[in-house]
Amino acid sequence: MSVAMKPEARRAPAPHASKKLNLIAGSWSEGQGAVTRKLLNPADTTEVVAEVREAALNQVDAACEAAHAAFLRWRSTPVLDRVQVLFKFKQLLEAHYLELAELLVRENGKLLSEAKGDVRRGFDVVDFACGIATHLQGRTLPDVSSNVDTYMIREAVGVVAGIPPFNFPAMIPLWMMPIAVACGNAFVLKPAEKAPLTGTRLAELFTQAGLPEGVVSVVQGGKEVSERLIAHPHVRAVSFVGSSAVAESVYKLAAQHGKRVQALGGAKNHLIVLPDADLERSIPALIGSCYGCAGQRCLAGSVVIAVGDQKRQDAVRDAFVAAARKLVPGDGLEEGATLPPVIGIEHKAKVEQWIERGVRDGARLILDGRNPKTPSHPHGCFVGATVFDGVTSEMPVAQEEVFGPVVNFMRAKDADEAIDISNRTRFGNSASLFTQDGAAVRRFRERIQCGMLGVNLGVPAPMAMFSFGGWKGSFFGDLHAYGPDAVDFYTKKKVVTERWFGAEAPKDGWV
Repeated sequence: MSVAMKPEARRAPAPHASKKLNLIAGSWSEGQGAVTRKLLNPADTTEVVAEVREAALNQVDAACEAAHAAFLRWRSTPVLDRVQVLFKFKQLLEAHYLELAELLVRENGKLLSEAKGDVRRGFDVVDFACGIATHLQGRTLPDVSSNVDTYMIREAVGVVAGIPPFNFPAMIPLWMMPIAVACGNAFVLKPAEKAPLTGTRLAELFTQAGLPEGVVSVVQGGKEVSERLIAHPHVRAVSFVGSSAVAESVYKLAAQHGKRVQALGGAKNHLIVLPDADLERSIPALIGSCYGCAGQRCLAGSVVIAVGDQKRQDAVRDAFVAAARKLVPGDGLEEGATLPPVIGIEHKAKVEQWIERGVRDGARLILDGRNPKTPSHPHGCFVGATVFDGVTSEMPVAQEEVFGPVVNFMRAKDADEAIDISNRTRFGNSASLFTQDGAAVRRFRERIQCGMLGVNLGVPAPMAMFSFGGWKGSFFGDLHAYGPDAVDFYTKKKVVTERWFGAEAPKDGWV
């Protein structure tokens, strides 16, 4: 059977034509490291999207040296001139919007609609960065003492390293690069090894916008390249997003080398459905949260807690499962596909192992997503929508991040019990409450131990003028991503206290 393609998806871009994917001192070069990775299309692993050779460690050093030299010049560039580059970058992003989204589908596997959202939310942070002049203003207090004035000014921190994950290869680099550069820093991007092309293309567009050479650099690679970048003496700050285990490791390594660091980790997000929730409107939000991007996002709902008597709990479960059954696995560029593949063969096996683990531990598998029927894509990395019932808080599947389309259904007699269940996890990224009860929302807001909360929203991602980040094992550091926290992260404060002899106030004061 032929597969209908969306009209706008027929012109999906060719793979990156060049193997020169490392940007060092303003020039694109091929990696010289020992490892070359074949980047496979997650929807069809017989298709090689690109071959990416890692940077050699001396190339990482060269990128950091060039970035430091560029920083010394860029930090003195007037802020309004820096912002003009950001405006041009935004224009280029808009012009290449569909190209970026299609490229993202090819290397990551998302639905085209999800890829567009990935790109568009990154654009929002560029908009924020275009207004950086206001956010860089300091504070002044005259006459803190007799004829003494004090003021605070902000300065760029230096060379910043950015290490994003595979699951948002456009949005998360755009969380990092624009604000860091607008603040006067130089930026070295190490794209995710599983999805490196979109971030690399973003850096290419940024340089086309008029950045001086070296202000943005790109080095490709895995753990060894990341560790060399983090430890390099010219790198003064590290921004990382990934799993909690790696985030904690990055945090410790960066701290060991005296770097400023923000390391965003994983999650186990709970979606609490109270008896008064509008189920008809809530179910689409629950499904979108749990299965959007195949569950591969740090704000994905992975535990649904139905509150009330058993009849109400069963009604929530049955409505959720009925909607989940309708999801159609498929290529992100296909008409009718509603559930994309996971990132690769190894990750597919990992998710399926978690499903098997849940069964062994006694959870009841009421919707099994293993080996879904995808006849048009027999070599795709698909896992169907999966639902467990009878899950208890002690089960590993209820505690650990699966990072796939696997949902635990749990039950609570009231909202307080549901909040207690949510708070038992070591993560604290997000949680959502579905209700029409304002008092219940207030109790939820006060008691839940998460950094980002939603009310009748499945994915409570803050807009660019706020900051993004979780609590507990979901975040390592003290300043969150984008928004006001990012300005603080990418700048350091200097306080000046001054007195000028001969400028003392007259005894009777100023007229």
